[in-house]
Amino acid sequence: MTIRERTPADDDTIRHLNDTAFGGTDESRLIEDLRTAGLVAVELVAVDPMVDGHILFSALDVTVRGKPVRALALAPMAVQPHRQRRGIGSALVRAGLQQARERGWQAVVVLGHQDYYPRFGFSAALARPLEAPFSGASFMAIELEPGVLQGGEGRVVYPPPFGIAI
Repeated sequence: MTIRERTPADDDTIRHLNDTAFGGTDESRLIEDLRTAGLVAVELVAVDPMVDGHILFSALDVTVRGKPVRALALAPMAVQPHRQRRGIGSALVRAGLQQARERGWQAVVVLGHQDYYPRFGFSAALARPLEAPFSGASFMAIELEPGVLQGGEGRVVYPPPFGIAI
């Protein structure tokens, strides 16, 4: 399996993959809207030999103690249903976090499965002080720069493509 950057030639496959994995078009529309808005920071595909997985990280407005944090939202991440539980999603998350670190991003926020994302270092406790439209065990964050989310209350504002208001 190869993890590589998404190219425009992958877009039809990515759309179909997300529609199949999520059982609808909401995620593929989100992907298009994030691209159009210029918010995509990291977008990768897993190829073996076809595109079997996709992950997208987009710029997210996060402040802690009134100071901006260079943060990303991880959403969506999809793997072909018949290829799940084979490490494709994990490889995409690890590669995406590594690229985000290399590109100077400080933190990543995800709304995801509470038994899946902690294996990569995501923590609901770290996200708890952040005022956001989400809360609980499925709302998690990871620091790519140690300490950037600690030391006070913060706020997360999702960009318009997410269709979420605080």
